[in-house]
Amino acid sequence: MNALYKNPKKSAYLIVLFLALFSTVYNAYVPLHGDEAYYWTWSHHLQGGYFDHPPMIAYLIYLSNFISESEWGVRLVNVLSMSTAALVIFKMTQEIINAKAALNAVLIFSSIVIVHAGFTLVTPDSPLILFWSLGLYFTYRALFFSKTKEFFLAGLFIGAMMLSKYTAILFVASVLIFVLIKRRSVLLDWRFYMTIVITSIVVSPLLIWNAQHEWISFTFQLNQHTDKPSELLWNYFWEFFGGQFATFSPVFAGILFYYLAKKKLFIKDDILFYLALNVVVVIGFFMYKSLFGHMELNYGAPAYIAAAIIVAWAVHTYQLNKLFTVGLFIALLFSLLARIGILFYLEIVQDRMYGNKEAIALMQTYYNPNKDTVYGDHLTTTALASFYLKGHPQADVGVPTRYSQYDMWRQEGTFKSGLVFAKDDELKALQTNFSRVEELDTLTVQRGLERTKTFHIYRVWND
Repeated sequence: MNALYKNPKKSAYLIVLFLALFSTVYNAYVPLHGDEAYYWTWSHHLQGGYFDHPPMIAYLIYLSNFISESEWGVRLVNVLSMSTAALVIFKMTQEIINAKAALNAVLIFSSIVIVHAGFTLVTPDSPLILFWSLGLYFTYRALFFSKTKEFFLAGLFIGAMMLSKYTAILFVASVLIFVLIKRRSVLLDWRFYMTIVITSIVVSPLLIWNAQHEWISFTFQLNQHTDKPSELLWNYFWEFFGGQFATFSPVFAGILFYYLAKKKLFIKDDILFYLALNVVVVIGFFMYKSLFGHMELNYGAPAYIAAAIIVAWAVHTYQLNKLFTVGLFIALLFSLLARIGILFYLEIVQDRMYGNKEAIALMQTYYNPNKDTVYGDHLTTTALASFYLKGHPQADVGVPTRYSQYDMWRQEGTFKSGLVFAKDDELKALQTNFSRVEELDTLTVQRGLERTKTFHIYRVWND
């Protein structure tokens, strides 16, 4: 470990480079998740917004398509996003503390399991992490050093962040709280309003698209997890809170929450307060939401950017070197086990990703690109069929299921004869949209330790 600190900047850059190269190779051997294929589909239909999310993920995958449309090519978005975030964390921590602490911050960020998942699965969280880190840094520079260029860049990256995922509104909330408590003078600075204008211009394609589609994407997101139960769901609350000790690792999460609880430390130091708000607003919001419904652990991922810096600060300030070493070992162990699990035990670790590629290879033997329209029984199976069939044919959802972007693209009366890739038995459901249905083949694969699952290939007609 001591050798790493002889040249902290070089060590940090080598760590990031190694992880980027390793992840690129690793990603070539991991089949796409259905959600990844869905976002890849968006990259072939660029627009100002989508039913499920803002458009940035589609824009970045569109660019990566020029390099490769294989699994590793699509996931270059992840590699770029996580690597850039790590480098921004180094730069920001070096300015706030020193180079050694900056290296520790990079080690913290690069070791935790949620970031390793981020290097693998391409989702809207990928560009969110990219632009959140840049927004965090340049907003800090603007508020603490008051340079016009940095107000401009803050607006640009906050706008890009908001084009990535709606969670970005929590970053804006944390900054506004900081300004109202610690930097009220900036409200009289014209550059603050310039930042707002630039952000608005960048976000305008999303706003225009939503306005043209009756605010459908905003409505969908607002209605998620909003069912009001008769009582508070404490089991979900503790699940989400406890999950932070898994995703950010037990030791690092323990250090983070312990020092966040020491409020005086952060209120006295404006920079620490700025970083703490960025963590507390995000984690606090989703902890509150978890009282009313299940929250995915990745929702809190943007908070770990500032959290890595705070933990590095605590290690530096209170000389927690042994604790840091233990925490790093545990975090890397969690990440290594996750990497091994996904690579060699996918049917157990993430069975929804397992078997799709093989089942679509079976579908390929029946597919006639000159005659067959391609369908799936869900947005994920539809997207996977498009991705893995030769020629990447356009596809549609062939059965009644939850509303998705495919419903917005579909024109009335467009269900034609073709093939259906289904993860469930959809014989009766397909009769809703087709006059005749015939099951052509099935493929049964392992699911978990003891169960199995069966994929179905159908031929459908509309005479």
